[in-house]
Amino acid sequence: MHNILITAGDGIGPEIMEEAKRVLSCFEGELSFDFTEKLIGGAAFEQYGSPFPKETEEAAQKSDAILFGAVGGPKWDVLPLAQRPEKGVLAIRKTLGLYANLRPLTIWPQLVDFSPLRPEILNDVSFIIVRELTGDVYFGEPRGFKEENGQRSAFNTMVYTEEEIRRISKVAFDLARKRKKRVCSIDKSNVLESMRFWREIVEDTHRDYPDIELSHLYVDNAAMQIIRKPSSFDVMLTSNMFGDILSDESAVLSGSLGLLPSSSIGGKNALYEPIHGSAPDIAGKGLANPIGMILSVAMMMDHSFNRPDIAKNIHQAVSNVLDKGLRTTDIWSQGMKKVSTSEMGHAIEKEIRMM
Repeated sequence: MHNILITAGDGIGPEIMEEAKRVLSCFEGELSFDFTEKLIGGAAFEQYGSPFPKETEEAAQKSDAILFGAVGGPKWDVLPLAQRPEKGVLAIRKTLGLYANLRPLTIWPQLVDFSPLRPEILNDVSFIIVRELTGDVYFGEPRGFKEENGQRSAFNTMVYTEEEIRRISKVAFDLARKRKKRVCSIDKSNVLESMRFWREIVEDTHRDYPDIELSHLYVDNAAMQIIRKPSSFDVMLTSNMFGDILSDESAVLSGSLGLLPSSSIGGKNALYEPIHGSAPDIAGKGLANPIGMILSVAMMMDHSFNRPDIAKNIHQAVSNVLDKGLRTTDIWSQGMKKVSTSEMGHAIEKEIRMM
């Protein structure tokens, strides 16, 4: 029995989660699922006064995997930082010890014209960003605000421990062994002591992986190379803040944020989510693209449940639907058939059941 916690969240989260559940239903004959649904983010704050209530925390700790929709929206922007919906995401990662975020980039040939880059630049592009999740300025102390001599200031601390760098490096190197055996580590070691330390520990960890090619790029150069020559990357190893920025930049190459999944791993369980936000402006209108959420289910099948065959079938089903010209609004073009969120989910489900 696989215990799956479903946290749909806010905005379009509940809509796309319904399509993820539809896809999961295709495999209930092969696998046994026990679903638990709990609130997180803004929806949780409205009911419990916390973006990560105790009952959601307890359910997360008992689960084998978590499917996560999206959180946030302008209605909660006025809240103190500790109560903002996004704090629910940070809290669940910290509670479960999820220290590595994996974001694979897939260029679907059917949608290559939606990318801002020329098609020839996208040839042979397939890389994954391995982002550290527990360190850096997001969690470093001290942090806060102060006033001195009548002058106000705010401060955050970029800090990393050796253990944090070493364990995320191992994730990247182990992943590279299953791919093209290349890791590019991203830092800013020319100006930041913490990033000089990052490079030192990455290189030391690399000694245990002589079969893996290791290179380094400063983050500004990496941002340029993602646009100039994205095919040069295989596994990209990043700190928390740099990974946050570069992964969103990379996502644009696919043509739509609605297409891309991610996973956060590290403890006994893992969390799977699309990379897009809650998009409250289109919530409830059937316009959301569920493909990123559905592909997050594929990542869950592969990593948490050791069923790469099922993950492959889900990818193939998505490709088949795109071949047939079905498109949600974000990826629609003249001559294609515009479909709603649920229609896209139904079509992918149908393809899976035909396999």
